[in-house]
Amino acid sequence: MTTIQDTPILSRNIKEAAEAALEATGGLLRLAPAWVPRSFLMPGKRLKLHPDDLYAYGLNRGGIDERWFASTTEAANEGRVPDEGLSYVVHKQQRFLLRDVVGELGGSIIGNEIWEKYGKWPVYSKFFDNLGPIPHHMHQNAEQAALVGQEGKPESYYFPPQHNNVGNNFPYTFMGLNPGVTRAQVRKCLEDWNRGDNGILDLSQAYRLKAGSGWLIPPCVLHAPGSLCTYEPQWGSDVFGMYQSLVEGREVPWSLLVKDMPKEKHQDLDFIVDQLDWDRNVDPQFKRNHYLEPIIATRDDAHVDRWIVYGGIDGAQYFSAKELTVFPKGKVTLKDPGASGVIVVQGEGKLNEMRLNCPKLIRFHELTEDEVFITEPAAKAGLTFENTSATEPLVLLRYFGPEVHSDAPEVGDYLQQNDNTNPN
Repeated sequence: MTTIQDTPILSRNIKEAAEAALEATGGLLRLAPAWVPRSFLMPGKRLKLHPDDLYAYGLNRGGIDERWFASTTEAANEGRVPDEGLSYVVHKQQRFLLRDVVGELGGSIIGNEIWEKYGKWPVYSKFFDNLGPIPHHMHQNAEQAALVGQEGKPESYYFPPQHNNVGNNFPYTFMGLNPGVTRAQVRKCLEDWNRGDNGILDLSQAYRLKAGSGWLIPPCVLHAPGSLCTYEPQWGSDVFGMYQSLVEGREVPWSLLVKDMPKEKHQDLDFIVDQLDWDRNVDPQFKRNHYLEPIIATRDDAHVDRWIVYGGIDGAQYFSAKELTVFPKGKVTLKDPGASGVIVVQGEGKLNEMRLNCPKLIRFHELTEDEVFITEPAAKAGLTFENTSATEPLVLLRYFGPEVHSDAPEVGDYLQQNDNTNPN
């Protein structure tokens, strides 16, 4: 068994080491698992992390309920370890941060357009896995987050069937606010914060979650994610504001409501209410405008590649994602216009000559063969995905950076493909 502790951190000559890794793999980088705990949530136990390691950071830090993929974004957790949320590249018994590799190689691996505009890999994805629901909350937009030196956060959801053999306690998500809800009603919920349940969910409605489907969530939209294990391509930020005071009998401290708001506004209820995008929250066609069903991109006898995250927000495509299934003993070569982060959710095989294997159980420090970063040159040259099993599909999820896939569908396009006339 090889563990990440067996691979020393390389702090010098990262450029040389990264170039050697890319040369050896044809433009691919093997990544180690990046585990993230949340002190205010309860793990759903579907990340394949060994049960003895759920509290590997310590009970006081909370249980591990997230795994971050191809991440150059730090987790905004109180008491965090220095590299929490950051992905490590592992090559020849050495490890170094993907963030440092991007800093050294820039546009040659993530694409010149992304590098010149953002100067970093600006997105990441994760598995988000909880026993029950989490508080009704929002993520600030770019302008709001800039007030505290942060970035805004649009995000998206996909519920992979392979990680949802059980729905846990509450497989429903409250989203937005009911049409007709007023700002005064939301303000009253804030006034009632210390009286127990502040009643914010009484102003919203829940949607039943379905494995194999997803949602696109713009900034400033309230949502209380339910208990399906969720794959979440999102912007590289960890800002949020919790608007619900009590969840399953657990207190949500006021500090989690205002953590990414200016200090002088921490008791300004009108400012806090105005952080919400009102039109989007009370949209009577909320599901039609945010719900995602997979849409087939390509398929043949060997594979099917589906769009699972697509569409834009205010005219901008912040990220997109696909689910690739390679049938037993199948092989397919695909090209993409940009870099991507990959996680294998079922089966075994090869990506070019790099071995892929979906683990059954992972110890906290173990290395795996299920996560890869694909550089832009490798994606454009074409990648061969091979399923080496005679019986089981090889299934992997890959997410892309901003404005990479101009050919991606728009939200609602699945209605035409599936002839679904009742999206609500």
